[in-house]
Amino acid sequence: MKERAVLVLEDGTTYHGYAFGHRGKNVGEVVFNTAQTGYQEILTDPSYNGQIVVMTYPHQGNYGVNVFDMESNRPWVRGFVAREFSTYAAGPRAQQSLAEFMTEHGVVGLEGIDTRALVRKIREGGVLKGVIAHASHLGDPNYRFSQADLEALREEARTWKDIDGRDMTPEVSTPLPYQFPTFKGKRRIVVMDFGIKHAQMRYMAELGFELIVVPGKTNPAQIMALEPAGLFVSNGPGDPSMPRYAHETLWKLMGLLPTFGICLGHQLLGLAAGGRTFKLKFGHRGANHPVKNLLTGKIEITSQNHGYAVDPDSLKEFRPTHINLNDGTLEGMAHLRYPVFSVQYHPEACPGPHDSLYLFRRFLEEVEAFHGVTGMPVEKQRTDKLGV
Repeated sequence: MKERAVLVLEDGTTYHGYAFGHRGKNVGEVVFNTAQTGYQEILTDPSYNGQIVVMTYPHQGNYGVNVFDMESNRPWVRGFVAREFSTYAAGPRAQQSLAEFMTEHGVVGLEGIDTRALVRKIREGGVLKGVIAHASHLGDPNYRFSQADLEALREEARTWKDIDGRDMTPEVSTPLPYQFPTFKGKRRIVVMDFGIKHAQMRYMAELGFELIVVPGKTNPAQIMALEPAGLFVSNGPGDPSMPRYAHETLWKLMGLLPTFGICLGHQLLGLAAGGRTFKLKFGHRGANHPVKNLLTGKIEITSQNHGYAVDPDSLKEFRPTHINLNDGTLEGMAHLRYPVFSVQYHPEACPGPHDSLYLFRRFLEEVEAFHGVTGMPVEKQRTDKLGV
């Protein structure tokens, strides 16, 4: 007999279903993802820290879990919801089932609810905080939730500290610098880790970069002391307006190094240049979002995971390079004078299509062109902005 479980939203809306994965309770911001596959990459993407993820595709878990599809060292989601989870792993690469993986890593799950109704509610009203609770959390797998229980869960969801207004990057960033394990590359890149995915580093390593990964709070002088040829600013969770230390660092480094930002990195670069960000009604999360490249006119099908966007009208030093064809929001930008560019979406995919992998090669070309013309500017082009 399946164990009862519920999802209670902060407005009191309740979805009754069944427990899956780790038995317990957790609260977070409820969002949805439209990808048909890639649940392991979604679970282990640090950008989902603080969120309960609802999958719109009804069946999840059928091909299992393996070590090769990890995008970080562990899952970061606070809950996982689907119409139905597979209880076994049929994929040839599977090393364990999704149920075993979620149980091992403490991820609470919920199945058996009308996910279409839940997603429609989020699309129409915007994201809401919610709490998943399993009956065994109250001492009995067969326990029937009372109205008092549901009201208590609603209050827990309502009072949970909102993601909006929180700097969540210290929770996912590396505590100490490290070198990504690759063959020694021709050009050293400093990677500012705000919650980076492994795939981003893999693709840069394949291009021949030597990658030094540093905490998001690393200051400009420490970054320049590593004598990098370029700077990469990663994805990550939380409100991009809150890590003000990152805004200051990126402003001071602007123009000193070729720079590439992805997702949160894109937002941080915009804020560093004096721009503004705003929270989207329900965000962009999935593997099939159409983006138009304004420089080529081509359409890219992209992988996305973000709840905030940069206001293009607030940018004076950047020009738009990509736009979202669903809602017209800014998806990419390039600096008017410096070799600094960024995209809101995830060109590394994982999961998703590889239409945008060319951006990593573009970064390499920017680095090579910068140093081919000016030599090594690390010593020559330091300014008093750095205070060194």
